[in-house]
This record gives sequence, structure tokens and C-alpha cells, in this order.
Amino acid sequence: MTAGFSKRVFITWVLAAAAMVVFTGTSPAHAGVELTPLMQSHLGVKPLDAAISPDGKLVFLLAHEEIVVYSVPGKKITNRIPLTGNFDRVTYSREANLLILTSSTAGTLKTVKVETVFPIDISGHPFKGPADAPVTIAVFDDYQ
Repeated sequence: MTAGFSKRVFITWVLAAAAMVVFTGTSPAHAGVELTPLMQSHLGVKPLDAAISPDGKLVFLLAHEEIVVYSVPGKKITNRIPLTGNFDRVTYSREANLLILTSSTAGTLKTVKVETVFPIDISGHPFKGPADAPVTIAVFDDYQ
């Protein structure tokens, strides 16, 4: 008899809750989605996949045998990285600053380190060594 009583109490509570919803005029909430196009650019390549840098300034587009680096603020392609192999997916690892490329057909994995290089204009300043050296070390020692 206790099981039947518990079942009746449960059904009564469910019916009471349903009646409250129906009679209080509560209607279900409907959320909408708003999309705002920000930009569109013709790339000149057919991208297979894309990954974006954590700051949102670079988009890495995986194309046939290359990675195309697109600058969002500059609205242009800034670099092309040639690839050997047939890759079909690209992901960006924020923690390691890596592009992770995979090929589902060949079963291969490739990683590409992403490093930011800042050009420094040293024209008109004194320097040591050859002017066409591949690396420039700038010393800022005149802070005042």
C-alpha cells in the first residue's frame, strides 16, 4: 500500500507542476541567432581546412601542398608555407604554438612551429657585422 501511495503522491505533484506551467501563462523561451558578416575575401586557393591564431589576427588555410597564412587586420595573404604530403586537416595548438596537420588517407601527422617575427628597422643606426646577416640582435640600452 505504501508503494501505491507514493505513486499517487508523485503523480499529484507532476500534475500540479504541469497545471502551474499551463495556467500561469509561462511560455517556453526561444533564443535566436544573429549572424553579422564581417568580411569576405577571394583567396586564389581552394582551402581544405582552416585554423585561427589565439589572438584572431592570423588564419592558417590548408590548401593543396601548402599552408596559406592570411592576415585578418591586413586583409591579405602574408605568407605561404610549402608542404610535402597530402594533408586534409589543420588544427592550432595554443599551448605549444603548433599547427597540427593530419592526413586521413595516408595516416600521417605533421607539426609546424609558429613563431612571431618582428621586423626592426635599423637603417641609419650603427651596427657590427655584415649588413645582410640573417639575424639582427638589437640592444635598447639608452632608456631615459
